[in-house]
Amino acid sequence: MRTVREFLNSANQTLATISPEETVYQALTLMAERNLTALLVVKNKALVGIFSERDYARKIILKGKRSRETQVGEIMTAKLITVEPSETVNECMSIMTERRVRHLPIVNPDGEMLGIISIGDVMKIIMEEQRFMIKELKRYIAG
Repeated sequence: MRTVREFLNSANQTLATISPEETVYQALTLMAERNLTALLVVKNKALVGIFSERDYARKIILKGKRSRETQVGEIMTAKLITVEPSETVNECMSIMTERRVRHLPIVNPDGEMLGIISIGDVMKIIMEEQRFMIKELKRYIAG
């Protein structure tokens, strides 16, 4: 099973962050420009939260707030669930399933931000591994 470190090494990922003082509209604009579903929220180089499409839907749209007037820090998810590079993609899947989250910030043991892994990334990796396993089993059976 691949590790989060292997994912980071293979992913062409640029860390997308936003300040908690920026508006939700600015966050959505950045997400649209980069085709992202979440942003890491950073203040003074420290990870303080995550802002996702789910936050927007539940905390702006459903509550009738204005995205141009609301700061990211007001609606971001501050209680973060993170993973370290040594963890496996299967562990990420378990965490995402149990905690009902779609994104996990990746941090080193010192808490430094390294990236983010999404449920889509996890599913892609698991499907690749299953395809490989099926191919190997077919080759073994064929002898």
